[in-house]
Amino acid sequence: MPLSGIKVVLIDDSNTIRRSGEIFLKQAGCEVVLAEDGFDGLSKVVDNKPDVIFVDVMMPKLDGYQTCALIKNHQDFKHTPVIMLTSKDSLFDRARGKLVGSDQYLTKPFSKKNLIEAVVAHTQQTQKEENYGH
Repeated sequence: MPLSGIKVVLIDDSNTIRRSGEIFLKQAGCEVVLAEDGFDGLSKVVDNKPDVIFVDVMMPKLDGYQTCALIKNHQDFKHTPVIMLTSKDSLFDRARGKLVGSDQYLTKPFSKKNLIEAVVAHTQQTQKEENYGH
């Protein structure tokens, strides 16, 4: 399995998105932790120290931008890749995502291929940096 041992936290208020994301990622070998809102997601990120974090943009209470900003402002997670999940993919949304430190944007509904490619892109980059001491 290409992503065996990779830990992912998926934060989305949609049960359908959480379930499909979990199935796709587990099929590729990832360990998946699900959260249904930003607050739940933050505690799961701290508890599980994931390799990659997926965050839905539109969530009640704490939206994806706020959640991403809080993750990126935390000393232990500022280098953890955060991939925003959104149904609205505009230049403004991408710019706002960049401002809070997101590493990538993925438009919903995503395919298994999109999801896996995003994890591969960010975990291989991290492994290279660790191997070369950057």
